[in-house]
Amino acid sequence: MAYKNFTIETDADGIALVTWDMPGKSMNVFDMEVMDELEAVLNQTVADDAIKGVVVTSGKEGSFSGGADLTMLEGLLRQFHAESSRDPEAAAKELLAQSRRMSLLYRALETCGKPWVAAINGVCMGGATELALACHARVVSDADAVKIALPEVKVGLFPGAGGTQRVMRMTDAQAGLQFLLQGRTLDGTKAKAMGLVDEIAPKKKLIEAAKKLLKAGVDPKKPWDKKGFKSPSGKVYSPQGFQFWPAANAIYRRETFDNYPGARGILQSVYEGLQLPMDLALQVESRYFASVLKSPEAAAMIRSLFVSMQELNKGARRPADQRPNKIKTVGVLGAGFMGAGIAYVTAKAGIDVILLDRDVAAAEKGKAHSDELMTKAVKRGKATAEDKDRLLARITPTTDYADLEPCDLIIEAVFEDRDIKKTVTEATEAVIKPRAVYASNTSTLPISSLAEASKRPKNFIGIHFFSPVDKMMLVEVIMGKKTGDKALAMALDYIRAIKKTPIVVNDSRGFYTSRVVMTYIREGLMMLGDGVPAAMIENLGRMAGMPVGPLSLADEVALDLAWKIVAATRKDLGDKYVAGPLDNILEEMVIRRERFGRKNAKGFYDYPQGGKKHLWPGIPEVAGKPKAADAFDVEELKQRLLVMQALETARCFEEKVLTDVREADVGSILGFGFAPFTGGTLSYIDAMGTEAFVELCKKFTKKWGPRFKPNRLLREMAKNGETFYGRFAPAAQEEEKQVA
Repeated sequence: MAYKNFTIETDADGIALVTWDMPGKSMNVFDMEVMDELEAVLNQTVADDAIKGVVVTSGKEGSFSGGADLTMLEGLLRQFHAESSRDPEAAAKELLAQSRRMSLLYRALETCGKPWVAAINGVCMGGATELALACHARVVSDADAVKIALPEVKVGLFPGAGGTQRVMRMTDAQAGLQFLLQGRTLDGTKAKAMGLVDEIAPKKKLIEAAKKLLKAGVDPKKPWDKKGFKSPSGKVYSPQGFQFWPAANAIYRRETFDNYPGARGILQSVYEGLQLPMDLALQVESRYFASVLKSPEAAAMIRSLFVSMQELNKGARRPADQRPNKIKTVGVLGAGFMGAGIAYVTAKAGIDVILLDRDVAAAEKGKAHSDELMTKAVKRGKATAEDKDRLLARITPTTDYADLEPCDLIIEAVFEDRDIKKTVTEATEAVIKPRAVYASNTSTLPISSLAEASKRPKNFIGIHFFSPVDKMMLVEVIMGKKTGDKALAMALDYIRAIKKTPIVVNDSRGFYTSRVVMTYIREGLMMLGDGVPAAMIENLGRMAGMPVGPLSLADEVALDLAWKIVAATRKDLGDKYVAGPLDNILEEMVIRRERFGRKNAKGFYDYPQGGKKHLWPGIPEVAGKPKAADAFDVEELKQRLLVMQALETARCFEEKVLTDVREADVGSILGFGFAPFTGGTLSYIDAMGTEAFVELCKKFTKKWGPRFKPNRLLREMAKNGETFYGRFAPAAQEEEKQVA
């Protein structure tokens, strides 16, 4: 029988090699057709008496499979919501049946009576890892491309095809739960140490090693299907279990504040499943999976962190009429922390870098940052000494502007000072080629005003990185009033080359991300002024879903920078500027007490050398004596922190700073960590309902001040019962509607 996605070759020893190679795809993924064919392959190999065992592998170089196509799950959800209005019970049953199909298929493979060995040659994610775990043995290549993970929790779900049950029966409870709850990625060595992989083989001998394992004898019956099986995790109701599970639940609560149904589903599935035989355990897992799948958090996270992010990464905002750019050399102006980080990620992408600073020592120090990062990577086994040498060879430190002549793209990362930026812009444009694009990494200064120093404003654009550059995945592209499509295409091609996610915004003070995250910091400072205890403010931020509290973030951003932004805004707005507690607190901290934040080891926190940071005891001297914590409504304070950011995003949308709902949501999560379980700032509003959100803003306006006043767009949408994703549907969705 011929298949579209699989081939079967049986050798003289009766070993069938099943190769998965989806045509027209760079990576194998699970969709309905693949599952249909895999089921047919399973039935064929079981029915054929000549086949004694099966090796399943991938025909794709460097990857086994990326896991399930989450758009398939989106389709199941749409079908569920359409049916549930007519017959809720039937819709729920159908969702359970469809969502557990993969789990049942893997269990059929696991109990088919013939041994299957997974030969993993590279990236193996999600449902593909669950397929491998259902096999009776696993052999992985020794190639660096091997990455094994169950990352579903990162998009609001959890492994629902047996992953939670098999992992916890193959490794110890602590390692297993960390792997599941954190969505950790393992290389072959770590996976073998955990007991999830049986052998590591040379890349070119992977299939040979898998067949050799089968010939030596692989038991087609899993340990948990045999009488007397003892899980490495131990019994739940045992002295060991009484020590582990309450602590595991406490750690889960501490890390998630119970905001993530997917993470909760993992803990529930594992805790209950380990007390049951495998078939019942899988049924429990499937029911929790279906429940999590239909949660608003899962729907929002799948949309933003998978579908939208994938579309943006593939160039959803790239001008279609622009030819692809071959970027060979990038010039980085300024070798400070940001410039050095930009140089590193650029060189890592195989692009030559000219790193320019005022003196040789500063430029060399910038290059040394890459040396330091690569040295750590080599020590951790993430890179080789040759990789390090190749990367460092791509970075050329210099003080001579003439060295920038071959650059295709310039990224300016000097101090946030208009005069300095003007000087370097003029000096650079005097030597670079006419078609080169000039980008500023400014985080706050309007691009159009900086472009006034340029003789070719069409080629002038903003490329705003986040710190630390090597870890933060978002890059904000800012269009000036005169920026052309050629510059935009160059910026997006560069961001794709360095494997980061772009959002495109229009010019304004603070653009999108800096503007909105400052409202989070500001609201934290306003709470200080309202008498909320500092420790409570920090805890509220994390309880609301933010990665850190607003005072901690203020220290990271640097209080003196925040003060400079306030001062610049006050200067630009003149008489229109309204001073408040924020100004008083920042002025006291920065001007009078010289507490600048982490940079000088004193801000809202103290940073003792070699010790753990802690809140500065002197905060009441600056903000006033705090009130009792019981005087405040915790839920209301959490809402203040999120509502303010969402409201500012809606203002950005009305002002056309943002023009794409996907970029608003993805940018808010990747850029400043806005509560990921909500799907992002605009998804937060849509989930609440625009009318309810506007009413909450009005309530807060009366109680906390005019900064919460809902803008005209929000009021109009509330009146018409509209949502952001309904009114401003992305172009791809619009096209689908028109076709339908």
